[in-house]
Amino acid sequence: MNKKELNEILELHKKWLAGKPDGKKADLQYADLQKADLQYADLRYADLRGADLRNADLQDADLRYADLRYANLQKADLRNANLDYSVFPLWCGSFDIITGDKLVKQLLSHIVRLNKKGMSKEVKQFINKIPKKFRNEMTERYNITEV
Repeated sequence: MNKKELNEILELHKKWLAGKPDGKKADLQYADLQKADLQYADLRYADLRGADLRNADLQDADLRYADLRYANLQKADLRNANLDYSVFPLWCGSFDIITGDKLVKQLLSHIVRLNKKGMSKEVKQFINKIPKKFRNEMTERYNITEV
């Protein structure tokens, strides 16, 4: 996908987000976006399933509610990107991403909220060693009771 095509899709997506009749939700399924500059892009609700985002610059991008299933994010720069409510890939395609504290804290928050019933003693002990500071930051943000 060339830069012109990508910009057209993003422009139509922006119109779609604004509720304009000539807008269209971004469908970037399986798109080759390696090294694409998507800094500050508004990709809320975008379909990025299977997209190749290796080395892409997604700093400060808004990816809320985006579908990133099977997307390859290896070495993508996600610093300050908003991934709230997105479908984040938990496979090797998310290895080596560049990120800031927010995503790490969100992932830790999900880990400490897991039901530990089927876990080994070793894993339970590891989870329990996560500092309270990180345990509480996201749970307080979303009014979740103490873990």
